[in-house]
Amino acid sequence: MSTATDMDKQLRVNPIECSGHGACAELLPEMISLDEWGYPLIDPRPVPPALERQARRAVNGCPVLALQLGRKP
Repeated sequence: MSTATDMDKQLRVNPIECSGHGACAELLPEMISLDEWGYPLIDPRPVPPALERQARRAVNGCPVLALQLGRKP
């Protein structure tokens, strides 16, 4: 049986793949901000269910596919 914590989703960015386009922060400003060089700073908390749709849009909107949404390790 799965619990709420089994379903927690978390955003992760591959820093090697990321080119600093900033699309993710535009699509999900509630959980992603940009550092001084334009690279994403990801909120380490699980993605709230109310923001999961926007999180998926941010993942799909990444031009280099560096952003991922998966189960919290």
